[in-house]
Amino acid sequence: MITEIGITAGDVWHYLDQHGKSYLKDIVSGISVDRDRALMSIGWLAREGHVVVEKSGSDYHVYLRR
Repeated sequence: MITEIGITAGDVWHYLDQHGKSYLKDIVSGISVDRDRALMSIGWLAREGHVVVEKSGSDYHVYLRR
């Protein structure tokens, strides 16, 4: 499972690099992955300091830390 999370983290990073600040729901549909795996991958990226996650209504905005 850790390999799949890491691969998805790379997909999330590339999606954000191309699209900029995005809602979690858009990332999930944009990379065609289930929400749970996307959340684990975003958590990984956030823990490493690569992304910022902000609550926005009932969803989350995610963007790359530059």
